[in-house]
Amino acid sequence: MIRLLLLDVDGCMTDGRIIYNEKGEETKNFNVKDGFIIRSWLRMGHHVAIITGRESAIVTHRAKELRIPYVFQGVDNKLEVAQKLCEELGLKSHEVAAIGDDLNDYNMLQWVGQGYTPKNGVHHLHAVATVLENVGGDAVVREMVEKVIDHNGEREKFLSLWI
Repeated sequence: MIRLLLLDVDGCMTDGRIIYNEKGEETKNFNVKDGFIIRSWLRMGHHVAIITGRESAIVTHRAKELRIPYVFQGVDNKLEVAQKLCEELGLKSHEVAAIGDDLNDYNMLQWVGQGYTPKNGVHHLHAVATVLENVGGDAVVREMVEKVIDHNGEREKFLSLWI
């Protein structure tokens, strides 16, 4: 059973664009459907972590809004962070699903029980991850988590949160 989700931000939770306004302030677009499923996953008693290569106050804000307890930014070695978090939580790699879209996600995606990449993730990830139908920022995290919920046999548990 998958108990932990590892989420990349740019290119997965967002479309990968980094927009700066005239003051040099960064903005990002997040999909509300991703937020809904992340909050639901947490309510189901599971874990979520963000592991991203960049640092951004926007990511901190979004994580706080979604009540994601584990946020790792400015990470060069995502696999190392994932392994340390699993050790802390007492989880094995087969209990983890992750999503990433670029080469810095490769080793982490190869290590976890279920690796996913958006439709527009780099082609090198196709060898180690399930390619999803949606592109980054277009509810691709929602698509991933729905697959994990079905894999876990928790569809009814998920639905019972809302209906």
